[in-house]
Amino acid sequence: MSKIYLFRHGQTDFNEQQKFTGWKDSKITDNGRKSAQTIADLLRYTHLDVAYHTRLSRSIDTLNIVIKDHPECTKTIVDDRMIERSYGDLAGLTHQEIIDGLGIGQYEEWHRGFYDQPPAGESFDDVEMRVMDFIADLKKEYSGKNLGIAISAHGNSIRLFRKIMENSTVEECTSWKIPYDQFYEYQL
Repeated sequence: MSKIYLFRHGQTDFNEQQKFTGWKDSKITDNGRKSAQTIADLLRYTHLDVAYHTRLSRSIDTLNIVIKDHPECTKTIVDDRMIERSYGDLAGLTHQEIIDGLGIGQYEEWHRGFYDQPPAGESFDDVEMRVMDFIADLKKEYSGKNLGIAISAHGNSIRLFRKIMENSTVEECTSWKIPYDQFYEYQL
């Protein structure tokens, strides 16, 4: 049976500055590289055959650190179904700017409301649909093949991946903190 090793990209400049990042590209920080190395160390003796990342540099850079000691991992695939949630017009703004301008209630709705879309952005419900499609394709491609699959993703896509794979509730999903230095393991 195949195993998935799912992890978040390392901390970025925007994460550090508490900005909505979404689909904007933001480079990983020194702390982000250290977190990626922690994941690499945790997965050092794991066999990885294939790896996925999104088009964003934070996903690519984190994956490169994680798989650098895995010469057996000869196939990397770009798949934006695991890209971060689009924050639309909020991308690049700080959390505090939204709180100061529109209030904590609006911030909370856009930040963790499951069905709430920020202007020109996606809701968690929207992200869940594309992540569900990604999982279905993983199952079709890798079930029963005994492969190791690394996935360098983003906090909110991981949140929905976990919700689906762990059969969790909306409330659980929106309350989770997704760490930079751990991974989630699933079997197909």
